[in-house]
Amino acid sequence: MAVEVSINYMAVLVAAIAAFVVGGLWYSPLLFGKIWMKLSKVQESDMKKMKKTMVASYILGFVTTLIMSYVLANIVDYTESTTAAAGATAGFWAWLGFVATVQVGAVLWENKPFKLFALNTLHSLVALLIMGSILATWA
Repeated sequence: MAVEVSINYMAVLVAAIAAFVVGGLWYSPLLFGKIWMKLSKVQESDMKKMKKTMVASYILGFVTTLIMSYVLANIVDYTESTTAAAGATAGFWAWLGFVATVQVGAVLWENKPFKLFALNTLHSLVALLIMGSILATWA
């Protein structure tokens, strides 16, 4: 039996923009950028090299955030979440089931520090909580 899904594409876009802004702040020098650089072993010179491909990276990063927002909108709709708390709960379960569990592989198999895992996954958690809240409340 097919379930009819009702997606508000403007909400998907706004939620993706909000998550992208959260990421920009999260990894900026204002919040955790310097810690991320240290844990990731990224040098200032590496950052300068990255600037050459920054536009393409931002575009691809936004597209993936938009996809995540669309998928979360489906989850929010399937769960009939209509409040900020219910949307945030949907975001939490998506994070726990699909983000945290996948990203722990970097600690287990790539010898990345647990603090880097925590920094990255907490960013995803905050983004998904905000996105879920927006998607659930935007009728």
